[in-house]
Amino acid sequence: MQLLGFLSVALGLTHSVNAHGWLKQVEVKGVTYLGFQVNADKYTKPTPDRHIRQVLGNGPVPDFTTVNITCGTGPNQPAKLSVPVNAGDSIKLVWDQGGPGHGGPIMNYLADCGGSCQTFKGDTGSPWVKFNQMGYDKTQNPPIWASHQMNKQNGSWTVTLPNIKPGEYLLRHELLGVHVARNRMGAQFYPFCVHLKVGGSGTKTLPPGIALPGAYDPDDTSGILVSEWKITAGLVNYTVPGGPVIAI
Repeated sequence: MQLLGFLSVALGLTHSVNAHGWLKQVEVKGVTYLGFQVNADKYTKPTPDRHIRQVLGNGPVPDFTTVNITCGTGPNQPAKLSVPVNAGDSIKLVWDQGGPGHGGPIMNYLADCGGSCQTFKGDTGSPWVKFNQMGYDKTQNPPIWASHQMNKQNGSWTVTLPNIKPGEYLLRHELLGVHVARNRMGAQFYPFCVHLKVGGSGTKTLPPGIALPGAYDPDDTSGILVSEWKITAGLVNYTVPGGPVIAI
């Protein structure tokens, strides 16, 4: 019994260590654009130029009511490089080690930097427009969380850029782990901000969006303060936080 108990604890610790992760790169038309490499870049001087804003670790945002929810835990400093992309292109977002193993939704937002993203933080106003999401898909057999679907896709999630006008944008890619979300403030958000330089012939202007911080309510019992087992058991429905996908 003692051996079984020890093995259970050890396996649990192993799972918890491997359950974190970060967005390591994006791929467009077969070209790879690196983000901040959490396990290497902080030890490299000078810090390499990247396409995704730096986060301080591979864990979730400790308090999703603060400015850390905008682009992840850290200073929210602009990345030095931007991913060249055209309206209508597919963007493949690739996580380190396949991404977190936790069940939960995936959300993708766009914000227009209004010029240069080098002077844009996105932590004031309501610039974030959700254009892609997946929650708990009960139409699949068996039903599946978006995060587990991503795990099946080798830790990648692909989005199609809407028909937006040329300019500089932030693509905010986010995973929410709900495994301990039954506890208030237990929901685990992993947001990342990718710098995009959009070209092409798109004509659409982004509509008004949501505020981050601000839109995620710790007492939202439909999407944030939730019991995962009740959702997967079919006892309650799940609604992805941040509102619906907006047609652009």
